[in-house]
Amino acid sequence: MAKRPRNFRKYVVRVGRRKVHGGITTRPLEEREREHQQKWPDARVLQVGHATTEDAARKWEKEQGYT
Repeated sequence: MAKRPRNFRKYVVRVGRRKVHGGITTRPLEEREREHQQKWPDARVLQVGHATTEDAARKWEKEQGYT
């Protein structure tokens, strides 16, 4: 069985102590942070866990209610 690539990152967006969003991406988190700062100027993107497979990332995203 071939290994699946672990190129997805799970992240949350925080403004101060409040979690305002979460998601998954294959792009650099710095880039996602800049995009989210258009809506929330003080936003910070924090990675959750390690890079993972697409299936695992999508499962996490659904479980967290971000989809």
